[in-house]
Amino acid sequence: MSDTAEIKPGEGRARRVVFRLVMTALILFLGLRTYEETGIAVARSSGSLHTEQGTVTELVGHTKSGSSGGGQAGGATTYTYTVYTIEVRLDEGVKKLDGVSGTGVAGLETGQRVAVGLWQGRLVEIDGRTVSPGWNRNGWDLALIVLYPLIMGYLIAVGVSAVVYLDGRSGRMRISQLDRVGAVLRGLVFGMAAVVVLLGCAVAGHTLAFWPLIPLGIGLAVALRRLTNGIRRNEGPALDARTR
Repeated sequence: MSDTAEIKPGEGRARRVVFRLVMTALILFLGLRTYEETGIAVARSSGSLHTEQGTVTELVGHTKSGSSGGGQAGGATTYTYTVYTIEVRLDEGVKKLDGVSGTGVAGLETGQRVAVGLWQGRLVEIDGRTVSPGWNRNGWDLALIVLYPLIMGYLIAVGVSAVVYLDGRSGRMRISQLDRVGAVLRGLVFGMAAVVVLLGCAVAGHTLAFWPLIPLGIGLAVALRRLTNGIRRNEGPALDARTR
């Protein structure tokens, strides 16, 4: 008997289906969050947020803690920070928002009248200060940030597969598996390099609302460029053979 459990063809197909469904859900959610943050950033910069007068009905702080550095060598630094839950009563009802930074609620008190900026019904500004947490390290946003390399690699692989399929449909010589894998890996490397650059910009205080589009665009462009070069290399010998 073999020590390695054999995977039945049906089980393999089921796992691929589940994986594709999960990736589709992640891609859709990442696209939605990118649309939301980009839309909010554009509305704020253009001054097109819907504004109303409201009253602060609740303002509660929540202290959180974490640690950085250390590892096996020790020396980890523990830190604490406070985020706030704010509730504002408007003519159309109550708007509540969690995860607001201290800068966004500085000077606000319960019962205070404020000018509220809304984007598609979502609380974004209070008295001209941003209260929307944007991309953050909590909840689903954290999951999307951690899984972003997987999402990006999957989308690059899908783009490469689409080009390979169209190349095969055109009747030209099919690109080799080595060139296909090389294109995906090259695109992923350049995409991750872009992620590192964007992380450095974020540390310096320059965060882009549409940041997920930049590494993906760079990685896909590099992958397709590498793939195009492979197609040309494969077409050369085939063309010479046909003209002899």
